[in-house]
Amino acid sequence: MPAWVDGKLFFYADSPPRRLMDLFSLKWSSMVLHALYHWPEKRARTGELQRSLQGISKKMLFQTLKELEQRGLIARHVYDVVPPKVDYRLTPLGLTFAAPIEQMYQWGLENQAALDAMEDNLRKATDVPSDAPPSLDPSASAD
Repeated sequence: MPAWVDGKLFFYADSPPRRLMDLFSLKWSSMVLHALYHWPEKRARTGELQRSLQGISKKMLFQTLKELEQRGLIARHVYDVVPPKVDYRLTPLGLTFAAPIEQMYQWGLENQAALDAMEDNLRKATDVPSDAPPSLDPSASAD
């Protein structure tokens, strides 16, 4: 738990907020959970996920899927067919984490002006032309 020490809030490594934020240390984890949450039957094949998440590389998608599977948030299902077929599904634990992610995404939809202002501030601070979309920043990376 976070603790107050001398009037200051400390977030110890084992505190629930730190443990939750650890999930988001992998850039694409919330997007993958969000995508699976909205996919029919809460499952999708790797190629479908990659096409639905513009900008994610195949390597990063596989790393994200592996991490989420190790955490028990998604399950990998291998079909016994030729050619091989694999899909990924939200687990009950994954559904538990998807609910607050959905609230965050809804907030983003409702507060697009605030997001635009934040991006404008970043562009001004980094001298990127205001008409250039964020993805054109040469220092940006898809991973």
